Amino acid sequence: MASPQQRNRRLTDVLHRLQEIPPWALLSIVLNGLLFITVLVLLRQLTRTVEPVLPSANAFATDQQAVATPSSVAIIGERYTLDYQQWVALLQAEAEAAALAKLPRQTVLLGDSLTLWFPSNMLPGHRTWLNQAISGENSSGLLNRLYLLDQNNPEAFFIMIGINDLVWGGSADNLVFNVRATVEYLQAAHPQSRIVVQSILPHGGAAATWEGRDRLLAISPEQIAAVNDQLKQVVAETDIEYLDLYPLFVNGDGYLRPDLTTDGLHLNQTGYLVWRSALALVNEAENQL
Repeated sequence: MASPQQRNRRLTDVLHRLQEIPPWALLSIVLNGLLFITVLVLLRQLTRTVEPVLPSANAFATDQQAVATPSSVAIIGERYTLDYQQWVALLQAEAEAAALAKLPRQTVLLGDSLTLWFPSNMLPGHRTWLNQAISGENSSGLLNRLYLLDQNNPEAFFIMIGINDLVWGGSADNLVFNVRATVEYLQAAHPQSRIVVQSILPHGGAAATWEGRDRLLAISPEQIAAVNDQLKQVVAETDIEYLDLYPLFVNGDGYLRPDLTTDGLHLNQTGYLVWRSALALVNEAENQL
């Protein structure tokens, strides 16, 4: 089996190739029938009393124990409002269903709204994807709910977390500490699983239209670059893998490319195509090692 260092070198080569390939040329549509039905049934059970919210709705909060703003998710064209604890319950039920069914090649996405809104039909094929993201999630919240996956045997974890820590004034040191703790927890609980930490993406700066634009403007491009450098160090010290998406999304001024975003923070379809293509090439590279 290839070492993480070999994998990271291969990832770098793959990402260089990716910048030369049109993302849409790599798109394949894959539906996971069992999880799709499971999530649909669970959502119907959990959301009988809630009202749909607008597609732009998003939850951000400083305290995971007191999230008052609703989260939202797209399920077959509809969006439902769930509070944080309902989301945790939903993700726990999904993880339990996947473990019970012994679904093959389980691959877990961990993160916030950027990951949550990844269209399921755009994820690379030949895997069972478990999207365990929550809108508004920060690194502390993610760390505190990793136990939900203790019974699963994932082939891989892909982690992107941290922008909400910065948006709400959290320290970079605490963010990096939590990412390291997340990696160490997963290594102990799932020693056979591949773990990939993904870089934090840039934001749109002055061009952003997201409702928290002022908070975004307080985060400099240099701050995000510095956090990503620290995440690379965590990856090197914990002997896992790093997927550097940042160069694919940043413009010449250090901000999120406007053609890849809806509001300067979240991604549009083209942005997800870029991300999807990186995941597909990374997985292909792994299969060839």
